[in-house]
Amino acid sequence: MGNTGNDILIVGAGFAGIGMAIRLKQAGIDDFVIIERADRLGGTWRDNTYPGIACDIPSHLYSYSFEPNPGWSRFFAPQDEILAYLEHCADKYGIRPHIRFGTSATGGSFDERTGKWTVTTGDGKTLSARVVVSGSGHALSKPVFPDVPGREKFQGKSMHSARWDHDYPLEGKTVAVVGTGASAIQIVPSIAARVGKMHVFQRTAAWVVPKPDREITAREQAMFRKRPQLQMLARRGIYWILEAMAVGYVVEPRLNRIRELRSLRFLEQSVRDPALRAKLTPHFRLGCKRVLFSNEFYPALQRENVELVSEGIAEIKERSIVTRDGKERPVDVIVYATGFETSEAKPPFPILGRGGVALAEAWRDSIEAYLGTTVPGFPNFFLILGPNCGLGHSSMIFMMESQFAYIVDAIKTMRAKRLKSVEVRREVGRRYNEKLQKRLAGTVWNQGGCASWYLTKSGKNTTAWPGFTFEYRLRTRRFDAGSYELAREDAAGRPAGLSGAAPAKIRPVA
Repeated sequence: MGNTGNDILIVGAGFAGIGMAIRLKQAGIDDFVIIERADRLGGTWRDNTYPGIACDIPSHLYSYSFEPNPGWSRFFAPQDEILAYLEHCADKYGIRPHIRFGTSATGGSFDERTGKWTVTTGDGKTLSARVVVSGSGHALSKPVFPDVPGREKFQGKSMHSARWDHDYPLEGKTVAVVGTGASAIQIVPSIAARVGKMHVFQRTAAWVVPKPDREITAREQAMFRKRPQLQMLARRGIYWILEAMAVGYVVEPRLNRIRELRSLRFLEQSVRDPALRAKLTPHFRLGCKRVLFSNEFYPALQRENVELVSEGIAEIKERSIVTRDGKERPVDVIVYATGFETSEAKPPFPILGRGGVALAEAWRDSIEAYLGTTVPGFPNFFLILGPNCGLGHSSMIFMMESQFAYIVDAIKTMRAKRLKSVEVRREVGRRYNEKLQKRLAGTVWNQGGCASWYLTKSGKNTTAWPGFTFEYRLRTRRFDAGSYELAREDAAGRPAGLSGAAPAKIRPVA
């Protein structure tokens, strides 16, 4: 079994892992390796290739601030352009040589004596690192399927939206789309004209608003290339427009009433049939579930070959789906547009921290982290987009970049102070999460009258950030060493306390 070492190990080569690596390089830190389970980088935008897939955050904001792309073809970028953008970033900043493709993390353990992590990989090797950064996707990497009796018995074709089979022909088939969330509203209009018949199974009607999408002209692209400050100005304008919407999410949910009325007017103007319109009318506060952007979803549902089913699925048989009203619908294909594990998510791989305690055990009752980034009992281990970093209004890239800065500063602090390990204090983590949950109690996700993917089965919100994104940016602009237990190396560069004594602790230096 081979063992190789780097000072920093990054798990995952998506937006999080690539961005983290670039920021490390820009800080003069080059001794890192990225392990990626797939044979190509891209994360979510590599795995999700279903018909019609595009981002629902404007392109100029859904990109790294340090690498604007003047060549976006649309205001909301399609999947292939986003993936190409990530490939470009990895090449431009020299990240690709640091990536080990086809290498999955299968376990990790922290050695208190050396202050290092040992990570095992799927090929039987081990990697040693002082710092581990998990960019493997807390929220959008593990597809979830509905708990419906008989799902395994289905003998037709079935696929999850995140594992689309492009080789399977849909023409003339009877297709069931299970779900009416963010992926379904892109899939349904994209395949409705190709299939023979489509049944769209809706559990809960969602708030749908017009998508202000348009082509970005060649003239505009040329202008952004010539004057990049104009694109930065556009980015900032988009950011503050979206940030203003957070008022109705985290300050006073009733302020979303204006947006609700606009959405209902859009529904009324788009759907002529009163019965179908009633099925599509949501009965919870806008923002409680993810707000959906589409100009094509409502027209697609009114096609002659498309049926919206809201009675709920009772059973799946070998060749059909039975709803709770007893009606049986024969189907050839089932597309599960049912999202990902989020609030109930598990650690990205088995992780053993101080004292051999498993992260899965530490998270048994509820997943939580300090600033969504560090966990008590797990020194030198950092999460990107960990618990309670999710948003309902803005770009997750903005949140990632905040964490990049925090983690880079933590690593620079460790090197400047010759620290063996940094570990967030347990009482700091506890106070932070108590305050966070108190703030969440008044947000639209907790008070909006819906059961959403933001909440666990017990009703705890482990997904959303309860404030404005600029608040989070301010909280993470510097590594707050005073919130951490800091263990240092001895004068020779070896970890202190090797004789068996407890590691030496030092007070943080301002």
